[in-house]
Amino acid sequence: MSALDAIRRHHAALTDIRRDLHAHPELGMAEHRTAEVVARELESLGIEVHRGVGGTGVVGVLRNGSGNRAIGLRADMDALPIQEPADMPHRSTAPGVMHACGHDGHTTMLLGAARYLAETRNFDGIVHFIFQPGEEGCGGALAMLADGLFERFPCDAIYGMHNRPGMPVGHYGIRPGPTAAGGAFFDITVSGKGAHGARPEVSIDPVLAACHITSALQSIVSRTLSPRDPAVVSVTKVIGGEAYNVIPETATISGTARFFTREVGSQIEAAMRRVAEGVAGGFGASATTDWRLIFAPTINDPAQTDAYAEAAAELVGAERVARDNPPGMGSEDFSFMMERVPGAYIHVGNGDGAMPHNPRYAFNDEAIPYGAALYARVVERGLSRDGQG
Repeated sequence: MSALDAIRRHHAALTDIRRDLHAHPELGMAEHRTAEVVARELESLGIEVHRGVGGTGVVGVLRNGSGNRAIGLRADMDALPIQEPADMPHRSTAPGVMHACGHDGHTTMLLGAARYLAETRNFDGIVHFIFQPGEEGCGGALAMLADGLFERFPCDAIYGMHNRPGMPVGHYGIRPGPTAAGGAFFDITVSGKGAHGARPEVSIDPVLAACHITSALQSIVSRTLSPRDPAVVSVTKVIGGEAYNVIPETATISGTARFFTREVGSQIEAAMRRVAEGVAGGFGASATTDWRLIFAPTINDPAQTDAYAEAAAELVGAERVARDNPPGMGSEDFSFMMERVPGAYIHVGNGDGAMPHNPRYAFNDEAIPYGAALYARVVERGLSRDGQG
C-alpha cells in the first residue's frame, strides 16, 4: 500500500483535527492550545515530544533502526489577525483571528505524516517533526534557531511545504534555487517643523517631504537595481498629523521590500536611506530609516529539490509535478532554517478558491493526504533501509 493510500485511511480523523485547529486559531508566538494539541497527538503515537522550543514550538522525534542520518519536516502553526466571515464553514471562534493562510492544514499534514511513519517505520534513521510558531512575520523560525533547534535536533536535510490555491489538488510545484522572496519591513521617519496650516511658510512640512520620498522610492527598483534582479518596494502606509489646521512635526512612511538575494536586499536598504535623507534634506527636513529583515530569501537546494520532486512523482505521477514552478514575491521564514540545513520547499495544490491572507480563503481538506504522504515519502526515500532511496 502506498503512503498516499495508507494515509487516506485516516483522512476523516485528520480532517477533524484540521477543523478543530481552524475553529481555535492563535496568533504568532501565542499558539499555546495548538502546541498542546500537537504535542498530545504526537505522544499518543509514541513519539518523543519536546515542548516550548523557541517559545511555543514543538519538536517530535521518531527513531527507527540503527541509522544516524536525520531528516527534519517542518510545518507552521500560527493564524492571522483577520476576521472570518460568519458564513464560512468551521469558522473561527476567536474574534478577529483566523487561519487565512492554511497553517492549520500544514500542521495537520505533518501530524498525518507522523501517524503514518510511527505506524509503518519504513525508514532507518531519525525524523524530527518541527512545528514552528510565529511564521507570519513574528520571528518564529529565528526563535527556534536561537533555542538551539539544530544543535538539539541535528538534521541532514529539511523539508517544508505550503498549500497553493489555483493549483489542482493532487498536484505539486517546485523549483531549484530561489522559490520565495526575502522580505523586509521599513519605517522612514521624516522630521520637520510644525506650524499653523495657514502659515506654511514658517514650517518645514514633513508631510510634503514624505510624499516626495514615497514617489522617489519607486525609482529604486527601476534605476538602482539591475533589471536581472527582480524586486519590489511597496509603501503601504503614510501617516502624518492629526488635525486639519496643523502642519505636524513628523510624518512616517512604512512598507515592505522583497528580493531574491540578501545582496539585493542590502542594495535596496542603502538606496532607501540615501533617497529618504536626500529628498528630505531638499525640503529642509531630515529622515531616518528603520529597516528590519523579516524573511531571508527561500533558496531550494538542488539535491533536496530533486529528492522532493521524485517523491511527489512517485505518489501522483511525473506529469502532476511542475519542476520549474515560477518563484513568488511572497516570503517564508522557513528560509532561515534552510540557510542552516540543505532543504527544499514545495507547493501543494489546494484547488480553486481565494488566495491566502484573504478573509474568504479556505483550506481544502482534500489536500491533507497529499501533503502528509509527501512528507512521509521523502523520509522513506531519504532514510531508506536498503540505501537505495
